[in-house]
Amino acid sequence: MDSIPAHDLIWTGSYTADSGGRGTGIGAVAAAADGTLRWLGLAAVADSPSFLAVHPSLPVVYAVAEQARTVRAYRRAGAFGLEPAGPAWPAGDAACHVAVEPSGRFLVVCCWGDGQVLFYGLDADGGIVGRTAGVESRDPYGEAPDGGSSEGEKRFSRAHAALMLADGRVMTTDLGHDQLRIWNVRSGPGLALGPALDHEVVLPQGSGPRHLVQHPGGHVFVVTEYSIEVAVAGLSPDSGDFLLGFVGPATAGGAQPEDSAAEIALAPDGRHAYVGVRGSNRICVLEVEAGGVALRPVADIPSGGDWPRHHLVRDGMLHVAHERSGDVVTFRLDAASGLPRIPADRLPVDSPTALVPARAWPTPGE
Repeated sequence: MDSIPAHDLIWTGSYTADSGGRGTGIGAVAAAADGTLRWLGLAAVADSPSFLAVHPSLPVVYAVAEQARTVRAYRRAGAFGLEPAGPAWPAGDAACHVAVEPSGRFLVVCCWGDGQVLFYGLDADGGIVGRTAGVESRDPYGEAPDGGSSEGEKRFSRAHAALMLADGRVMTTDLGHDQLRIWNVRSGPGLALGPALDHEVVLPQGSGPRHLVQHPGGHVFVVTEYSIEVAVAGLSPDSGDFLLGFVGPATAGGAQPEDSAAEIALAPDGRHAYVGVRGSNRICVLEVEAGGVALRPVADIPSGGDWPRHHLVRDGMLHVAHERSGDVVTFRLDAASGLPRIPADRLPVDSPTALVPARAWPTPGE
């Protein structure tokens, strides 16, 4: 079998037996011309590679092993395979997210279990060559003398996702401490040096910021797992700091008692955002207003499966990975309204947790 073009290839993360899942590692899926998906096979055996990232210019994939508390580089081999490229590097407890800097200098791993934000230097071949930990988070809502919060119950740091900002900084979410943390990262040859905390943005207490995406206009949209809302952080023209602006509901019909929000993604033209809500199993469509200053929920669409953990928008399609029902459901998006149409395809995938295109960044001029 010939090598699958990178534009058509999507890697799938999964939960394996060590996390109670049915997956066996990193999977490979091909997108057809009509947008439907085809299962290619297992790309690499791995323990609970729950989130993945790809190098911007090299055929290298990075995967966290959530239960094993590691991160590892894999190099593409054969038609759609991946093989380890160096040893597994230690990460923190419940390492749940990995992101790569757009020029390939370093990657960032966020750890839900202990709140660590870890920076790993990369060499010219995309290999991991060093690790530096960011400063620990402090609860912005304060601690009581007994070690609990000002509300009487201790709140633990839960780093959950990293976003490479357009200005070169890095933004991470802390789901447990209800804040966004913005970092400056200096780097030497292949090794990240002293990630410095630039500033922090505090969200409403108990909201639980989880995943985030940056709008072309510069605003950052954050989905909150606990409060089922979307928050918007914008740049101050005076200080260069991000400031919290809009906070509003992620759903058009309201959140249900057992709901928890998961992923947020943008349409390529930046006019709509899509939020996955687990529990009631919906994809919520929001219209971007005033160039990104606010978001307005316009429709809640059944996701077509159980526990929509992650989703991907590309080529006029919305692909939704359902962790519990074990499938990826594909919707065509209406070009005018941005709304998902009747599902066009359903692909069985064991315990999928992430959908990551093999081609991370467009080439200049595209």
